[in-house]
Amino acid sequence: MADIVIIGAGVGGMPMAYEMKALARPEDRVIVVSDKDYFHFVPSNPWVAVDWRKRDDILIPLDKPLSKRSIELVVAVVEKVVPEGNRLELSDGRSLTYDHLVIATGPRLAFDEVPGLGPEGETQSICHVDHAEKACERWKVFVEKPGPIVVGAVQGASCFGPAYEFAFIMDKDLRDRKIRDQVPITFVTPEPYIGHLGLDGVGDSKTMMESELRQHHIDWICNARVEKIENGVMYVVECDEQGEEKKRHELPFDYSMMLPAFTGIDAVRGVEGLVNPRGFVIIDDYQRNPTHPNIWGIGVAVAIAPKKPTPVPTGVPKTGFMIESMVTATALNIRAELDGEPASSRASWNAVCLADMGDTGIAFVAMPQIPPRNVNWMKKGKWVHLAKVAFEKYFMRKVSHGQCDPIYEKVVLKSLGIEKLKSQ
Repeated sequence: MADIVIIGAGVGGMPMAYEMKALARPEDRVIVVSDKDYFHFVPSNPWVAVDWRKRDDILIPLDKPLSKRSIELVVAVVEKVVPEGNRLELSDGRSLTYDHLVIATGPRLAFDEVPGLGPEGETQSICHVDHAEKACERWKVFVEKPGPIVVGAVQGASCFGPAYEFAFIMDKDLRDRKIRDQVPITFVTPEPYIGHLGLDGVGDSKTMMESELRQHHIDWICNARVEKIENGVMYVVECDEQGEEKKRHELPFDYSMMLPAFTGIDAVRGVEGLVNPRGFVIIDDYQRNPTHPNIWGIGVAVAIAPKKPTPVPTGVPKTGFMIESMVTATALNIRAELDGEPASSRASWNAVCLADMGDTGIAFVAMPQIPPRNVNWMKKGKWVHLAKVAFEKYFMRKVSHGQCDPIYEKVVLKSLGIEKLKSQ
């Protein structure tokens, strides 16, 4: 009998729990540890922030679907991972031991790295449903008295897609309200060029995204380092190709949403051999930590080095299709270990992304995610918006019913008409 513990109950943790339960032996226990008693669908947070979705639309209580699959749930904050003792120290004073540990927590949101950043400062966030609800309340006030918007991401950020999405979604909502002409929008990003996405671009993303920003009358500043944010003013240093100061900007705003940089969670930071200096879990080709081989990492929690440095630091995103492949590989490898066989399954590390733009959208496929690639594809159309809505509904149903089928292969690639790419 083995205790397989999964920390995190998000878009990585829940599929991990279901796939692991399906592959585990009858005597094995699968345990999910979550700091919340609910799952929320993070990709829908931009819609919540402009009141196109309500909190309950994207939230599922964890107890029923997990118990239905005989998966145990522990609701507590993990204070410390102790690899030497194969245990977790929990916030309620308990300890939880494991035979295999899967870290699927997502990131710590590093708002503290820029003065004035975040929901407790001067800007909004769409990283969590709690933040999106607060952003929505501020949005309702803003549209009654519109003014300048600053949107984007700060230095060190790695997940740029939601920033672009939110810029276009706000644009659509303002146009629907017939007040877009009263709102100058500036997109601020550490990317060296628009459409870099932390991936050195995908297909014709630079030209396409620049064109979309121009068509939507959104200005932009690249190679941007945000120094600080005060009430209604963002102080931005625009850098040159060497990362040296090129120009300073003081950007006034009445509404701002800026994505933060990510780090690993506090429970693993500083654990020797487990994480890199930013707290992300170090893994080998099989999702396993080399120093502590019964600890596995999936999703945003893992360390992925950028292909090449950028003048202003940017990270590498972990997209849903990539996370799904990590989940499947990890579950197969843990089962192999339980059977006394060597781990042999590898994640594909392919990227498929549906970026909503309010009434249209952009989809990209990067196989593998880091260039050079076998597939480098990007398209725009209203069908992307419809595909993302369908994906939201399907993923929510998957979580609520305890399904462990490969949703990206079954739904997303099929909706794109390129399901044959999954084998590349």
